[in-house]
Amino acid sequence: MNPLYWLAIAAVVIVVVVAAVLVVRSRGRALPPVEERPRLTPAAPAQPAEPDEGAAPAAATAVESHTTTLDVPEAPASRLVRLRRRLAGSQNALARGLADLLSHDRIDESTWDDFEATLITSDLGVGPATELTTKLRQRLAVDGVVDPARAHEVLRQELIALVGPELDRTVHSIGAPGPDGRELPGVVLVVGVNGTGKTTTVGKLARVLVAEGKTVVLGAADTFRAAAADQLTTWGDRVGVETIRGAEGADPASVAYTAVSAGRDSGADVVLVDTAGRLHTKTGLMDELGKVKRVIEKIAPVTEVLLVLDATTGQNGLVQARTFGEVVDVTGIVLTKLDGSAKGGIVVQVQRELGVPVKLIGLGEGVDDLAPFDPAQFVDGVLGD
Repeated sequence: MNPLYWLAIAAVVIVVVVAAVLVVRSRGRALPPVEERPRLTPAAPAQPAEPDEGAAPAAATAVESHTTTLDVPEAPASRLVRLRRRLAGSQNALARGLADLLSHDRIDESTWDDFEATLITSDLGVGPATELTTKLRQRLAVDGVVDPARAHEVLRQELIALVGPELDRTVHSIGAPGPDGRELPGVVLVVGVNGTGKTTTVGKLARVLVAEGKTVVLGAADTFRAAAADQLTTWGDRVGVETIRGAEGADPASVAYTAVSAGRDSGADVVLVDTAGRLHTKTGLMDELGKVKRVIEKIAPVTEVLLVLDATTGQNGLVQARTFGEVVDVTGIVLTKLDGSAKGGIVVQVQRELGVPVKLIGLGEGVDDLAPFDPAQFVDGVLGD
C-alpha cells in the first residue's frame, strides 16, 4: 500500500490525540459555578460634593472637588490667639520703639524725639506718629512714669484708639433677596497687584468662611496668569468648594459673571472672585477691573471689595491703595506678610489713606494663617502682652 496513505493516517491520529488532551486540560481549568465564586466587597461610596443645581454656561467650566478627605479649617477665634503670639515674637520696628520707650525710668526730650522717629520709620506715618507722641506726653506728664505697668497700660489704650476700634471690620459676605424674591449670594471681589498674595488670600478666605459654616463658590477671574486658576482650584478642592474657571486669556468679566450665576443657581452663601493682579499704573487694566465689577452687578450686588496689600511694601502700598480705591470703591483691606519683616504702622496709615478698615491680617505661610483683624489683639501682640 502507498506509504503516503499510512502517513496520512498517522497524522490524523496525532491530531485527534492532541485535541483530546487540550479538551481535558481546559476542563480542569474551568471556573467554579457562579454561586461558588468569591464576591467582591464594594468600596464605600465617596462622600459627594455639594450638588451643582445650575450648570455653568459654556463660557466657563465648573471644576468640582474630587478630594475624598477634606481639610477641616481652623476656627477664626483660635487663629487670632495664634497669630497674636506670632506677632508678639516678630520684633518689628514699632514693637522695638514701644519697648524702648517703656524701658526708660525717666523720659526726656531726646527720648521722645527718638520715639517719634521710630514710629515714623515703622510706616505709621508722620501725622499718626506725631498724634500718638503728643497724646502720650500729655497723659504720662500727668500720670508720671514711676509705675511702668501704668505707663504700659496708657500706651496700650492710646495705640488701640489710634488703630480704630470703632470701625466695622465685618467681611460682608451675606447677600440679599433679588427682584424675584430669590436669595442672592454675597459677592466678595478681591483685588490687588501681582505679588501681594492675592490668589492665596482668596483660598485662605474660603477656608475662613467654610469654618464659619458658609457654602462658597470661587471664581477664577484672573485669566492672564497661567497658574492662577489651577492654584485657586487646588485651594477649593481641599475644603470641598467649587471653582468656576474659564480658558486661559478668557474675558475676566465673563468668568466672574458665570461664577456669580453658578453661586446664585446653586444657592451658595457667598461667591469669592479672584481678579488679575493688575499693575496700578496701567490705566487700561484698571478700567477693566471696573468693568468686572459692573458686569457682576448685573446679577447680584458686590457686597465687599477687599484690597490685598503686602505689609512690607510701605509707601508703595499706599499708592496702590489710592488707585484701586478710585476704581472699585474698596470697602476693606487685607494685609498680608505682616510678620517679622513688616512694619506694623502700615495698619493705621492705610486706614487713614483710604478711610476703610483693615479687615483681615495674614501672618506666615500656613493655610490657616489668615484671621479677622482685631485692634486689641493686634496691639497686645505688638506690645508683647
